[in-house]
Amino acid sequence: MLPFIRQDLAQLTAYTPHPGGTSGEPAESEISLDRLDTNECPYDLPDELKQKLAWNFQQLIEANRYPDGGHAALKGAIAEYVNESVDPIQNSLITIDNISVGNGSDELIRSLLIATCLRGEGSIFVADPTFSMYAILAQTLGIPVVSVGRNEASFEIDLAAAQSIIKQTQNPPVRVVFVVHPNSPTANALTPNELDWLRSLPDNILVVIDEAYFEFSQDTLAGELRQHPNWIILRTFSKAFRLASMRVGYAIAHPEVIATLEKIRLPYNLPTFSQIAAQFALAGRQLLQSSIPETLAERSKLIATLSQHPKLQVWPSAANFIYLRLKGDGSNSLDEQHQNLMLQLKAQGTLIRHTGGGLRVTVGTPAENQRTMERLAAVL
Repeated sequence: MLPFIRQDLAQLTAYTPHPGGTSGEPAESEISLDRLDTNECPYDLPDELKQKLAWNFQQLIEANRYPDGGHAALKGAIAEYVNESVDPIQNSLITIDNISVGNGSDELIRSLLIATCLRGEGSIFVADPTFSMYAILAQTLGIPVVSVGRNEASFEIDLAAAQSIIKQTQNPPVRVVFVVHPNSPTANALTPNELDWLRSLPDNILVVIDEAYFEFSQDTLAGELRQHPNWIILRTFSKAFRLASMRVGYAIAHPEVIATLEKIRLPYNLPTFSQIAAQFALAGRQLLQSSIPETLAERSKLIATLSQHPKLQVWPSAANFIYLRLKGDGSNSLDEQHQNLMLQLKAQGTLIRHTGGGLRVTVGTPAENQRTMERLAAVL
């Protein structure tokens, strides 16, 4: 290892994206693959929206000019959208002062870690299995990660263990708690007990609630933000809004938290084209989200069919993906069996993700889902 590189980075493994990638042309052998491993929407933007974006790029966007560094127009559109799910009688409405926009949610997560835990001031808490980037980003910044497990039947966080480890961790103390609602890869929403626990956490701990799959669960905690200045909600345009290639995420939080994020984020962090695409997506959200009922119906079909297979254990889902595990035959470790199954499905043309001790399968188009069920049955 080169002598000027931090020694601890030698122990880290880079996050591996799906094989097709989103930059440049996919490999010829992967063009026909059903890419059900990244929880993207299976449908591209409608032609009318693509044409509108193309016209804006050709006629209005000046490629030699920096983008709007304050994201004012996009923040206003996001605030309007968020307020649709907030009761204006019981809760104060969200304004642009409550919004920060990032180059994907990953940038926002990294900024939150910089704002809270650097210089040995804090560690983070996660409950595994969960979204791996929380720990990866923390480790790249030299921030300690403490974790607990989940109930194997429901994937609810082991709250007794969580309370104990947060209390015991003092050097440095836990400054950030990360939860996903619903969780990835296990697809379960936060339970009433978990929500009560989050509400009970002291004000000196930042609670990050990742609602990347809100449009599929329709369950949000945005209405409680005013009562909890130590909460922040993350969302993304990469899933239901079909803009995974544009890398647009946003945070909703107390104005002081947002002001801190604005200090930390890189200038001009979001390209003009991405900002306009997100604004158009919000304006056309009824059209873009019209595929959600199909996704939910297909999800139910996948769960019902795969649950009948004697070798599979399938869990309920509040997201646009399902989580399953092999019941195991004792011949190899379960991880090895899951890895083999993932590779066998890839050979047949279906990409899924081996993560968290099981397999995560994105809900695709009806044709993709039918092939998934047929190929799983054939492999098993």
